[in-house]
Amino acid sequence: MPIYILLSSLSTQGVQTLKSNPDRLREVNRDVEELGARVLHQWATLGEFDFVNVVEAPDTATVARVSVALGARGSTRIATLPALTIDEFIETLS
Repeated sequence: MPIYILLSSLSTQGVQTLKSNPDRLREVNRDVEELGARVLHQWATLGEFDFVNVVEAPDTATVARVSVALGARGSTRIATLPALTIDEFIETLS
């Protein structure tokens, strides 16, 4: 199944939500599953992005739906990147 990297930056509203309800992160992961994708890995990071998520989705349309649905809440901005394993990438060069 295709893999996508979601780079998320919290808005002021998102920081306030997270501070008052840290378990909201797990709730968002369940929301992602309800939208047809699955979070495989998730890290909190320091710097330009607050979270890095590795997500599995059946197609680009599904991950686009996830990104738009989460972004529409106003608590986060998401950059979505399609990802290939190194083997998949090498195959494309053959």
